[in-house]
Amino acid sequence: MNPTIERLKLIFLGVFALLVVGVAVWTFGWAIPEKNCKEARKWWDPGQRVCAQPVLISDITGRTIQDKQAEAEARAAIGRPAPAPAPAPAPQQQP
Repeated sequence: MNPTIERLKLIFLGVFALLVVGVAVWTFGWAIPEKNCKEARKWWDPGQRVCAQPVLISDITGRTIQDKQAEAEARAAIGRPAPAPAPAPAPQQQP
């Protein structure tokens, strides 16, 4: 066979192999972690490839959200359940 055709064949096979490896690295390094992060309802930073847990501002400042419906919506938006209600105080017995 013509040596030019053999050389071109090897070049194309090499380029194809590099592209396949590039797609595999992108898939397992960026696409799958991003998908898993978003399914867990967290924030994905593509620049640093970090999956971060969202935090309510009220958790940082200590100020509570006064509107219970707004608090429930904020907790649902970050995928956190509402806090359990405080237990009722036990009645004191008279001696």
